[in-house]
Amino acid sequence: MTDYGEEQRNELEAIESIYPDSSNVARTFTITVTSDAGENEDTIEVTLKFIYVEKYPDEPPLYEIVSQDNLEDSDVEGILTLLQQQAEENLGMVMVFTLVTAVQERLNEIVDQIKSRREEEKRKKEKEAEEAEKVAFQGTVVTIENFLSWKAKFEQEMAEIKRKKQKEEEQSGKNKLTGKQLFERDHNLDTSDIQFLEDAGNNVEVDESLFQDLDDLDLDEDDPDFDPVDLESDDD
Repeated sequence: MTDYGEEQRNELEAIESIYPDSSNVARTFTITVTSDAGENEDTIEVTLKFIYVEKYPDEPPLYEIVSQDNLEDSDVEGILTLLQQQAEENLGMVMVFTLVTAVQERLNEIVDQIKSRREEEKRKKEKEAEEAEKVAFQGTVVTIENFLSWKAKFEQEMAEIKRKKQKEEEQSGKNKLTGKQLFERDHNLDTSDIQFLEDAGNNVEVDESLFQDLDDLDLDEDDPDFDPVDLESDDD
């Protein structure tokens, strides 16, 4: 007949020596499992709780995850499924160490998966950056569709510019007066010169220096072409 109590006590002693930080109260104990350090020294950690049933190890222990760090919900579900599989495969033998070892290996696999996901995301971002740079260097590929779209937009912009220019020219033409319009608009222009002479009266002065003295002119009276009448007519 199997002495379940003896087997359970012997396993607890072994667990306490292997996992000194584990806690043990009656037939209930907890063990914290930490993965190996991954990229950037990241680790994953879970705390497992085991409870011996009366007929353990012929029946599997009760177990649960009481705390975890850096695990996704899907990873937690995966660990619980793993514990169930390992417990069924090891019935009849003390199995807590086997279960904890399986969880440790799964945590290391998850760390590797996280590293792979990060590397994949990094490669994806680098590829996207390269594609963006390539597109920027090559420019937009011209197709019939985008050319027609650009042409319609360009013609619309040019039509708007032409319309504004015509409007400005029309407005400028309305504001610009011809010489006749200016003369008709200002009736003082036709009397301005006469008014100036009347205002001056007898005070109009003539600058005599503008005229040369005939005596200063070097004229040869013996010259057959000389005609004093021309001078008198000029003087007049």
